[in-house]
Amino acid sequence: MSDMLSQEEIDALLRGDSGPSQPNSSSTEQILSDEEKDALGEIGNISMGTSATTLYTLLNQKVNITTPRVTVLTWEELSSQYPVPYVAVQVEYKEGLVGSNLLIMKEDDVKIITDLMMGGPGQTNSEPITDLHLSAISEAMNQMIGSSSTSLASMFNKRIDISPPKAFSMFFNDPAIADKFLADDMVVKIAFRMEIGDIIDSEIMQLLPIDFAKSLVDNLFGNMAQPEEKPQPVQPKAAPAPTPTPIPTAKPQAQPQIQTHSGQIEGDYNRQQAYQEQHRPSSPQREEARMVNVQPIQYQSFDSDQWAAEKESIDLIKDIPLEVTVELGRTKKLIKDILEFGPGTILELDKLAGEPVDILVNGKYIAKGEVVVIDESFGVRITDIISASKRLTKLQ
Repeated sequence: MSDMLSQEEIDALLRGDSGPSQPNSSSTEQILSDEEKDALGEIGNISMGTSATTLYTLLNQKVNITTPRVTVLTWEELSSQYPVPYVAVQVEYKEGLVGSNLLIMKEDDVKIITDLMMGGPGQTNSEPITDLHLSAISEAMNQMIGSSSTSLASMFNKRIDISPPKAFSMFFNDPAIADKFLADDMVVKIAFRMEIGDIIDSEIMQLLPIDFAKSLVDNLFGNMAQPEEKPQPVQPKAAPAPTPTPIPTAKPQAQPQIQTHSGQIEGDYNRQQAYQEQHRPSSPQREEARMVNVQPIQYQSFDSDQWAAEKESIDLIKDIPLEVTVELGRTKKLIKDILEFGPGTILELDKLAGEPVDILVNGKYIAKGEVVVIDESFGVRITDIISASKRLTKLQ
């Protein structure tokens, strides 16, 4: 019986280990180094920073996402830590980066975000997650991850594109989820604390397969190493920079030649002087001499001449009929109040008695006036009118 292998030894041989299996906590520590975890935390910090800005514009609420915490654990450990249902959003990278990850949020947080996006106060209820909630959180994540991809593209110096995110409800203890999105049982969890106004103080998680997490780290380290290699070839090029200075040195060589040769050397000297004159740095006086055809700036006129030109063009449309409306005042009512209207109902308007009324042409305000009675009919006497150029702008 002593020659027979135990089940633990058989499992160890199948895994390629030399001894019995070790606890998951000790094996996970060797998958990512502290430096790689810090890199993933920095990537997540920058990505979620831009995503928080995008989420603020969608919800009109202050959004704060704290520094992430990076851990490596098994899917079984996730199932034991998070037994309740969650909403997952799958993000698939298709250009620049190849891989997918999951963004995990609580169902109540998704309901609150959906209510805020619909213009509500941010309430939740006990009803189950519906397609409306999944569609709303998919749209929110699509814009958040879109801005995050822009930050990653700048960080990695490459174009990054994603597929439209897909949201679904899930349990961590569902084995089909792990088989679909993870190549092995290990996963990188990047947890963020998310605060939205005074409504949400919760946690959002990003789950990455090990291979995809290492790919992110390699892209970050590879892009950081490139600037360090470029300055090395630039340094030798800085030494030849003074090479244009030999031009003044040719001057003392020409002086002694003039004393020994009178004809040919004098012509060479004159050509040298012409060359130096041509390549001499420009002085302010020379630059001023080159400036020709200088004219003062002419600004477009906005006086009556412009209106006269526009008046000629408006003559073509003078025969077009327009609707003139006199507005006594306005008020706002709820639908339930309007349904209660009946004969004798009095509406209080936003204007005082005797206050000038507004005169509108095709719904555009152009003048003010006062109500008069002409042969048992109401009329309006114009008391104030906007300028002709502004009236033309209103009518267009």
